[in-house]
Amino acid sequence: MIRSISTALIIGTLALVGCRADSQLPTNSPVSQHVEETVSEAAIETIAVTVQMADGENHVFEVETAITREEQRRGLMFRDSLPQDGGMIFPFEFPRIASFWMRNTMIPLDMIFIRADGVITNIARETEPYTLDSYVSIEPVIAVLEIDGGRAAELGIDAGDRVSWPGGPGATE
Repeated sequence: MIRSISTALIIGTLALVGCRADSQLPTNSPVSQHVEETVSEAAIETIAVTVQMADGENHVFEVETAITREEQRRGLMFRDSLPQDGGMIFPFEFPRIASFWMRNTMIPLDMIFIRADGVITNIARETEPYTLDSYVSIEPVIAVLEIDGGRAAELGIDAGDRVSWPGGPGATE
């Protein structure tokens, strides 16, 4: 009971913080520390996302999924690191122009925009932490994959490569 009240207070505080364009929680604030503890305590389910590159190589990432509106709003905020082959995928119900920002996101990310046929349209590389600048898909996409900033270049991932995951484009379930 106390844990659920505490969680509700944290979520309410985060909602208020999210309403101000100039607000960022310092990494040593009680709220950001609790959010970090709550994220690490939760049993976070991951899925395998495969990127098939033009040279025929495949690379598999084990990523969290952001499906609900709240999960998509929070994304990778307040994280100070990602596993080398970790990240988060944001699948959408239908293709749309996607726009992401880095509010309260502490680490640079590569944002990989994925069309409904699984092809990468564009990549926002090494996005700037904490910026309110928008990173936008160049055409409607069905998902966005966020990985550690610089990792796409390191692996040779580029527009035109293909991405697949369970329930996503090319899935054989």
